[in-house]
Amino acid sequence: MAPKGSERVVKKIVAENRKARYNYEIIDTYEAGLVLKGTEVKSLREGKANIAESYASDEDGEIWLINSYLPEYLQANRFNHEPRRRRKLLLSGREINRLRAGINREGMTLIPLKIYFNDRGRAKMELALAKGKKLHDKRESEKERDWNRQKSRLLKDNG
Repeated sequence: MAPKGSERVVKKIVAENRKARYNYEIIDTYEAGLVLKGTEVKSLREGKANIAESYASDEDGEIWLINSYLPEYLQANRFNHEPRRRRKLLLSGREINRLRAGINREGMTLIPLKIYFNDRGRAKMELALAKGKKLHDKRESEKERDWNRQKSRLLKDNG
């Protein structure tokens, strides 16, 4: 048995929103649980989920994931789930209040970054409180990324 301090965190990433870091400036990230049906979990384990165009919304003191796509599980017949249904996110009351304050006061938005299974086999979502980037900010990010790429090539060749 491994010592208590050396616990390893294993994450199996199922879906990732790669455009989010390009289109938004990430202010803060949170880990949220997902309320799923049985066939949704099986579908997630197949790894065909898509959260690229989804977002989270605050409704009646609860946070909901909207427009995420979990395809139907093929082996389930009439007990299957609806692929684009709204899913409730599980967060603590303090986290929900912090997110609501960011959304209402500062005009931020909630963007899902990735869905993964933690070491206990639970489906979790990394949720970000983010501000939308302007076009010139996106260009600046692109320039910085290209410069870092060039710099690493130069160091690799000359180093």
